[in-house]
Order: sequence, then structure tokens, then C-alpha cells
Amino acid sequence: MLVLVGGPDTGFRRRNGDVLRLRGPIMHPMMKPALRRGWRDLTTVQFGMVPAHALVLGPLDNATGGFLTLLDGTRGLPLLRDEGRRMGLPDGHVDALVERLAESGLLDDATGDGPGAAALRGKDAVIERLRPDLASLSLVARAPGAAMERLAARRSLRVQVRGAGRVGATLASLLAGAGVGAVDVRDGGRVEPSDVAPGGLPAESVGERRDLAARRAVRRAAPDRPPRASASPGARDEPGFSLVILAPRTGVDVYAPAPAVTAPLIASGTPHLHAGVVEGTGVVGPLVLPGTTACAGCLDQERSDRDECWPRMVAQWRSGRPRRTEACDLAVASTVAGLAAAHALAFLDGALPSSAGARWEVSTPDFVWHARPVRPHPACPCAATGEGNEEHTAPEDGGPHETMTGQQPATSVSRTAHAAQRSGTWRAHV
Repeated sequence: MLVLVGGPDTGFRRRNGDVLRLRGPIMHPMMKPALRRGWRDLTTVQFGMVPAHALVLGPLDNATGGFLTLLDGTRGLPLLRDEGRRMGLPDGHVDALVERLAESGLLDDATGDGPGAAALRGKDAVIERLRPDLASLSLVARAPGAAMERLAARRSLRVQVRGAGRVGATLASLLAGAGVGAVDVRDGGRVEPSDVAPGGLPAESVGERRDLAARRAVRRAAPDRPPRASASPGARDEPGFSLVILAPRTGVDVYAPAPAVTAPLIASGTPHLHAGVVEGTGVVGPLVLPGTTACAGCLDQERSDRDECWPRMVAQWRSGRPRRTEACDLAVASTVAGLAAAHALAFLDGALPSSAGARWEVSTPDFVWHARPVRPHPACPCAATGEGNEEHTAPEDGGPHETMTGQQPATSVSRTAHAAQRSGTWRAHV
């Protein structure tokens, strides 16, 4: 539903419940380059093509329409005010226009936001690598300068990927390539020919230790070398990970994740995401927020309730002779790695993706994704409240939440509201 805000005389409309605030003074305003511009008629301009992000502005007089071309990030507000006066715009019009554009999510700040963003802007080669990611972030980080702030924040995060097969190694490389500062990969054994995948482990790594080969792939994918972080090599569950992703190479561990494996993560309050491929079926989720959303133990308890043979079947699957070859084709593995990386990045950037409290599954040959809810189970010791299955949470200022161990965001926003916000074209009158 669209709601008129700012008083009846402003004509500015925005989505219901979407709180937008400027992050300090806008130093060098620029129209977000990710949104293509097109004039619907002489007085109405549309930014963006797809309904998820498109916005229509109008009616605009000739002077205001011409002034929009000056919002390219090369001028500060004082100079823009002078330019506005020369174009015949009344006093205060430039500031009001800039504020409304910022609130509508159309405006970025070429010089903000914060010391981390400033440091990142100083790395020209890194910025060029990450410019498409920055443009994509600008569509969801609506406040001016927020996209650069979130991209800079990624560089301080630590993620661990457990599993360096076709899914895990590719997933880890995607996270590193997207700007996550430290991506650690854990796995045993040596690389086999069946582990090789585009974007993951290369053919020349066959015979090498899996963890070392995967870490080398991560370094190749990263836009630059992150600061070295101290770590104890013998620790399995190091504190301080923003997220742990479990991407096992064996199908039974994907389909029936062992609660004992994730118990230390639950105890330490570490968010973790499950992902993998089993018998040609890709699985992403659940994203587990300890104490809030359902975990592997909840899934196991629920299956035991529905099927009294479940514990017996799992025991047989685990005790049988290991399969020499898993049914994990490249297309499905790459798809799972991509979606899992997207969910992980959404969480790290401050959102709560749909994998919280659900497993997304896709199978050959129809390739239609299905969400299967995973609900907290009263018999599971994880003490999940189930709140994460009903409500999503986000900071009041719309910025990234803290995703380090034990941190939880504060303000609730329903999942239904998020779904509603992704549809429709907005209209603002300037």
C-alpha cells in the first residue's frame, strides 16, 4: 500500500512502513546510476525498469528536469544551490528536491559514508571490481551513501565455509569475490577430479589438500588481500565468525544434517546456514539464528515425529559404505552455491533472507524452487522461540545489523511486509 507522507502538499509517496532517513549531510548528491532513466512524457521521468525498483517522478518543470542532470556526484550542495539559482529555481527548492529524492531511494552520495567507505574509495582497482555489487546494493540500501557503507562493512566480516566440494569451494569464492573480508574454508582429504568446478577448485588442484586448494581459490577470487586475522589452527568453532556455512560433500549430511555437528554453533550463538546437493536435489537453508529460528535438531525431531522409521533410516545411511560418486551435477551445484551466497550476503548486509526457518529445494529436471518450512521443535535443546519464522527484524535506521556472534537486531518487520515492498511501481510528485 502506498502512503502519502510529508504532508498533503508535498505529493511524496513511499511504501508503508519503510522508514527512510538521511545519513547526515549529503555532500555530493548523485542519481543512482543503477536505475535507467526514461521520460514518459514532457513532464514525467521514470527511473528504473523493473517494478521492484522503478519510480516515476512528475510533474517536473523544465528547470527542475534540467537540474536532475547536475546530480552526478561532482558537485556539493553549495554549488548545486548556486546552479539552481542560475536556472531560475526558487530558494529552498534544491534542498527540498534533494531531500525528497533521497527519501525516495533515488539519490546516492558520492563521498559518504564513514571512514570505512572512505578507505574503500581509495582503492581504485577494488572499487572497479566491486562496482556492479555496489550498484546492486544501492537498490536495497536506500539511504545516500548506505550502499558504500555496507560494501565497506563486508570487508570487516569473517565467514567460515565447512566443505570444499563443488558447492562449498564455489560458494566461498563467491563470498570473497563479493567483498567479504575473510572467508575461511575447512575440509579434509585431498582434491579429487569430481571436486573440480568452474568458479571453485581448478583442475590443477587435483591431489592437493582440499582446504589449502579452496583457500587459494578464495584468494584468487577476492578483489584484494584482506588484513590478516589471528586464528588458532586447532579450533573448530572459533569465536567471531559473522556466519558459518555448512556445505558438506556427502549427500546424507545435506539431507539429514547431524544435530551434534551444529551443537557447538548453537551453544556459541553463531548464525549458520546449511547448503548442498543430495541425489540431484539442491538445498539452501535453513539459516539458523540460535535461540530464534529452527535448527538441524528441530528438523531431525520433526522428521522423527512424522516418520517413526526416520532414526533407523538415518543410522543406515550413515553407517553404510560411502558412495564413491555423489549425484551432484555442475549446474545444480553452481545454482545452490549462487543462491546460498546470495542468502549469506543478504544476512551479512543486514537483511533476513527467506532461508531463515525454511529449506529451499530444487530438483532436476523441472528446476522449480520449493520452500519447506523448518519449525522450532519443543523437544530440541536449541530453545528456539520461533519468532524468526513469523517476523523479520531490522535496525530502525535501515542500516546493516550486527551479525557477529550473539548479536540480534531490534525492530521487527513482518516477512509479509517485505514481500509487499518488492512489488509495484512507486510514484512521487516533485
